[in-house]
Amino acid sequence: MAEENDSARTEAPTPRRLEQAREEGQVARSRELSTSLTLLAAGLMFYAAGPQFVEGFARMLRLGLSLSAADAFDSGGMLTRLGRLALEAAGAVAPLMIALLVVALLGPTLVGGWIISAKAVQPDFLRLSPLRGLKNIFSWHGAGELTKAILKSLLVALAALGVFWTAQGELLALAAAQPERALSASGGLLTWAFLILAASLALVAAVDVPFQIWRHRKGLTMTREEVRKEMRETDGDPQLKARIRSLQRARARSRMMQEVPKADVIVTNPLHYAVALSYKASSMGAPTVVAKGADLLAARIRDLGTEHRVPILQAPPLARALYFNTEVGQEIPGVLYNAVAQVLAYVHQLRRWREAGGIPPVEPNELPVPAGLDFPVRPRGRAEHESRGEQ
Repeated sequence: MAEENDSARTEAPTPRRLEQAREEGQVARSRELSTSLTLLAAGLMFYAAGPQFVEGFARMLRLGLSLSAADAFDSGGMLTRLGRLALEAAGAVAPLMIALLVVALLGPTLVGGWIISAKAVQPDFLRLSPLRGLKNIFSWHGAGELTKAILKSLLVALAALGVFWTAQGELLALAAAQPERALSASGGLLTWAFLILAASLALVAAVDVPFQIWRHRKGLTMTREEVRKEMRETDGDPQLKARIRSLQRARARSRMMQEVPKADVIVTNPLHYAVALSYKASSMGAPTVVAKGADLLAARIRDLGTEHRVPILQAPPLARALYFNTEVGQEIPGVLYNAVAQVLAYVHQLRRWREAGGIPPVEPNELPVPAGLDFPVRPRGRAEHESRGEQ
């Protein structure tokens, strides 16, 4: 069952899954990186401040060995001397300890970053189970860790042999050198050997870091069902969302249709498109589209306009241009000002004729609509097709 479950985990972890794992304290970590950085920092500190370390320890040694007979019988003086020795020791190793502390704190954050999680420090008694420990030892993970330890040991051993082979002449020369020079030279050789061995561990870390990142993400892989479940929890049920969108569109159409009786004119295709315009000079900078629709929705706009005696003008190029280049509640574009101005002038004349009679106004023909503006600039989206088909 476990193998089947693992084989079903084919989906990459989602951002939410990664965030949940981080909250639980599960992040990629590389112990090899922390170890190599700590050793490199120690080696560099010895290389840069080795003489200061030697001088500090020598001063501490001289202070500890310079003891007079009177001091030997003075218990208070011995405590004072012990305090001075402690201060000398602290001053000698303080730079090294501070550098190692900083590296030890910052090193792990290079992979996975900072993490503060209460769940990570909660007691887990399953970790104390001997059966679980044996299972980890005889698992693929345990075999991988054993292989990595063997390869690491071989690499360090090869690096040590290389250092010894390269420096064997200098090591043999130390036997005939003066003690002070021999100590200084051996300290330099040990420092360089330490740095080379630490660098060999850095090579191990360079391989281990991407492996740990891959292993961390591999352990968080998800099944398709888990991904779908998370999507439902995050975004909601798709059917419910579709129903909500449908209700929102219905409310928007209802509000739009309430504005049709208040419109000044309805421009039609005459059958496929209908756009209702309104213009109030006191509150609008330009005529505004209060409703628009295609096919069935256009028919509803025309019927509602006829019912409330809203003027309807058949101007196909202008109707298409308004439909494709405006949104409900939006002012008309400047390139259509001239054409719409002629339409509104006709509407004003029509109202005067209805009130006073006389010669009826002539509907405007050949309205100045720029070429190409009465066609869609992109394929119709889902919302437009819905507005065509839904009643």
